[in-house]
Amino acid sequence: MSTKEKIKEDLLVDTLEQNQNEIVLYNDDVNTFDYVIDTLIYACDHTPEQAEQCSILVHYKGKCTVKTGSYEDLKPRCSMLLEAGLSAEII
Repeated sequence: MSTKEKIKEDLLVDTLEQNQNEIVLYNDDVNTFDYVIDTLIYACDHTPEQAEQCSILVHYKGKCTVKTGSYEDLKPRCSMLLEAGLSAEII
């Protein structure tokens, strides 16, 4: 095994071992697209395009992963979504 292959293998193992959580946003019949988009931009640091795409996915699929990361990073972001009246959870 070459040195280059060994480094790639070690990197892959390190990446797989990191525990990643997700914020899942759920559809509701209360909030408007614009409100959801603005909230995702504020709470999850989305670009306007990214927030719009997530809001469309939530509308048509019923849910969408809007942010991935460590639990410590996601907890305050999920709290902001919940305080804004959206339905979300960390999984």
